[in-house]
Amino acid sequence: MILARYVARRFLRSFVMIAGVFLLILLLIDMIEMIRRFSDRDIGLAGALGLAGLNVASSFYSILPLLTVLAGIALFLNLARTSEMVAIRASGRSALKVVTAPAVAAVLVGALTVAFLNPLVAVTGARYDEAVARIESDSRQTVSVGDSAVWLRQAVIEDSQESGQIVIRARRASPDATTLYDATFMVFDEARGPVRRIEAREARLVPGHWELSDIRDYPLSEPNPQAAATSAPRLDLASDLTAQRIREGFGRPEAVPVWQLPGFIAGLERAGFSAARHRVWLQMELARPFLMGAMVLIAAAFTMQHVRGRNTGGAVLMAFGAGIGLFFLRNLAQVLGDNGQVPPWLAGWTPPLVGGLLAMALILAREDG
Repeated sequence: MILARYVARRFLRSFVMIAGVFLLILLLIDMIEMIRRFSDRDIGLAGALGLAGLNVASSFYSILPLLTVLAGIALFLNLARTSEMVAIRASGRSALKVVTAPAVAAVLVGALTVAFLNPLVAVTGARYDEAVARIESDSRQTVSVGDSAVWLRQAVIEDSQESGQIVIRARRASPDATTLYDATFMVFDEARGPVRRIEAREARLVPGHWELSDIRDYPLSEPNPQAAATSAPRLDLASDLTAQRIREGFGRPEAVPVWQLPGFIAGLERAGFSAARHRVWLQMELARPFLMGAMVLIAAAFTMQHVRGRNTGGAVLMAFGAGIGLFFLRNLAQVLGDNGQVPPWLAGWTPPLVGGLLAMALILAREDG
């Protein structure tokens, strides 16, 4: 246990140092990008730093597996350079026992990042989007899913001009987001407030407008809207929405904290939307700690041997290249899962399982075989 704690502590020290360096680099890169992107908005150096601070969490979180393989490479190279690895192996410790401690430490670090850093990334990402929207004065529609309804917002389009807002509520929607069922359209005038309520059995989105079927139109400006209501089999309502913009309104799966993902997925499915991307992302996050553990095994497979008489640079390149390969395999599995070509659990758990087993086989063949 003393040796395991020592090796794990050395790994954590390497991980913290490498993570700190990369975090600073990413912050500087983001800051320069914000200055370039909003050069005509006069946000100042403090504003650019604030935006970069909100955006850097997402970039840093996405490269944590690569930082883990770098930390593993640094750990085993240092142990080999100081001949500590030779002494450990001479004491009768097998290679798998030596690598177990840093691998378990990486899994624990991954679990902590998923539990605490993931919600932080979701919050900072949402605030970053809000800050950018304020700077760009972008008034795009918003989309949300409640416990039993879908909510949308769009501008009122009259003679190609925006003259108010329409809030749309529907009991459910089609998976491609082009048809709403049991929909209510509340029309708000910029000066007079709510002026019209339209209830429709079905609302189909086509380029340029909504096609409403079996509608009931209530003029809220009348003293008695119920008595003045009119019915019609069909009504067209101008709209600048598209199915893609509605789907994008739900945001990226990573914008939802991992603790809220199961409830968010249930809400999407109750509303009639496909939650495949969110299901895949949930499995990816659950498997992230084991992916980080697999990265340590990959680093050990190439760099655990003694440095004398070996091409250390080549071993480092092979270890880092294998880590990048596993990272891209994970991204490929995510794409396949998002497209529905593989089940979400297979997309999430296959990369760490394959990477870990191949690395263990290589360790056994080189060190204990």
